[in-house]
Amino acid sequence: MIRKLIGKVLRRPGKQVLHAKHYGIRRELLHSNALKVCDRLQDAGFDAYVVGGAVRDLLLGKNPKDYDVATSATPEQVRHVFHRSRIIGRRFRIVHVPFYDRDGEEIIEVTTFRGASDAPTDDAGRILRDNVYGSIEEDAARRDFTANALYYDPNREEIIDFHHGVADIEAKRLVMIGDPMQRYREDPVRMLRAVRLASKLGLAIAPATKKPMAELADLLENIPSARIFDEMMKLLLSGRAWVCITALRDEKLHKHVLPLLDKLLSRPESSAFLQKALENTDARLAEDKPVSAGFLFAALLWQEVEFRWKKNEAAGEHPMPALVSAMNDVEARVERKLAIPNRYSAAMKEIWLMQPRFEQRTGSRPSRLLEQARFRAAYDFLVLRAECGLADKELAEWWTQFQYCDEPTRSAMIARVANPAKSDAKKRRKPQRRKPAAAKVGGDAGGNGGAADKP
Repeated sequence: MIRKLIGKVLRRPGKQVLHAKHYGIRRELLHSNALKVCDRLQDAGFDAYVVGGAVRDLLLGKNPKDYDVATSATPEQVRHVFHRSRIIGRRFRIVHVPFYDRDGEEIIEVTTFRGASDAPTDDAGRILRDNVYGSIEEDAARRDFTANALYYDPNREEIIDFHHGVADIEAKRLVMIGDPMQRYREDPVRMLRAVRLASKLGLAIAPATKKPMAELADLLENIPSARIFDEMMKLLLSGRAWVCITALRDEKLHKHVLPLLDKLLSRPESSAFLQKALENTDARLAEDKPVSAGFLFAALLWQEVEFRWKKNEAAGEHPMPALVSAMNDVEARVERKLAIPNRYSAAMKEIWLMQPRFEQRTGSRPSRLLEQARFRAAYDFLVLRAECGLADKELAEWWTQFQYCDEPTRSAMIARVANPAKSDAKKRRKPQRRKPAAAKVGGDAGGNGGAADKP
């Protein structure tokens, strides 16, 4: 009892100013554009800090992918300091400050300190609009997890910690700020974010933070499908997608995001296929290679598409119409929870439609297939299926050879597919023996090639 009371006292929020160098964070480690934003806002008389995930990742020894800045300046004041910036958002207005280099455009997101207020909510308690500004202390209290409520001042090289976030990171735990029940009601997406961050960063979700999830999971039904999709993309591109997906199921949150997951993970072959696809994606991200969202969703949903496809064929439909019907059924079912944008769904469907075309290897069809814009993605998908025993390995090997060989070899490969009996007969035909050449006069009949005849 006394231990619990001491723990509560020690966990009370209070400002801590920590020397960043003590935790291995130095100004030169930060991205130059984030430093420019902080410097210019501070020069203009405002408070400005690198905040949230970037500070958390630096403490964990990771290289941050994104940098956000929190400031005492209002969006209009930020806009005045950075003339190229733009104000976006309705629920909470933020400013995008763009920077341009040889690699293109980079955005530094700038948010004004949020204040403690009675923001309008819906019947479930979800915040609808939240454009009330306040102090840095109020802003820290409004953030979701203690690990994300850290403020780094690059000029003073100090970390401002109001909720023991540094201690929680060192203890490898993810802790919600405030009452988890209330915070999840304010924004149910925080449940998905908790699973993603814990899986991605190797943190354990604190018991009090985890406990309300099962009871409040149904609140995800009130979230717009487009917002669910955004969070799903972050999960799939986290670098630990398979771990995130399985954790999502363990916490029973998948039913409101991707209900098909139960069926996918219940069958060994489909589970192995999905795991390999996601681990391949993680490996590409680790190597800083591009990743196709269309390919990811093609892998996620293929097993259900294939199941319905075979079912439609068994009912008497022709193969291609049966596949198209299965694709449309699965897409319609998924869209109720997950609004996949057209640019991704189009790529996903092209990958699916090309799978049966790999079987067609006669005439000009193979060459025409090579010319398709999505050939490489569809071919990678075929190889992935073959590696998991869901497609013919010889078929995948044939296409691997076909796309890299010269035209005469391609023609021969197509001919062998078109006339397998003739090809097999050639293989079985025994080579005729040559009659031994007559021995030359004065030559060596023992087989020295007539060397003795040379003068």
